[in-house]
Parts: sequence; C-alpha cells; structure tokens
Amino acid sequence: MELTKRATIYFNPDIHKILKMKSAETSRSISEIVNDAILQELSEDEEDLRDFEQRISEPTITYAELLKQLKDDGKI
Repeated sequence: MELTKRATIYFNPDIHKILKMKSAETSRSISEIVNDAILQELSEDEEDLRDFEQRISEPTITYAELLKQLKDDGKI
C-alpha cells in the first residue's frame, strides 16, 4: 500500500469540471491525474536545473552582443 498525504486544493470551476470529465473518461481519480501532472512539471524543472548546472561555466553575453552576432551571421 502506497502512503499518501491529504491536501485541500481549490480549483477554478472550469478546471474542476474538466478534471471530473477526464477522470470519468480515463477511469482514474482526480488525485491520480493531478499527481501525475505535478510529477511531470517537477521533472521538467529538474531537467532545467540540470541544464543550468551543465551550462554554468559558459560565458555570458549582453543582449546587444547577441543581436550583433545574429546580424553579423546574417540570421536577422
């Protein structure tokens, strides 16, 4: 048995209606749908943080420098 924690979440009525419909269509509880969505969002954040860590030693340039490089390369 998986341990769970209970929380109260207040949804916009339209979102709640959509969640109820999705729940009925997929035979999954609203909790399962919300948990999966949150896990997906958190894993994307984790990927972003990992990417930032890998790129931390890259040099930074100003916006003006970036525009100049793009113009010099004929991209804009």
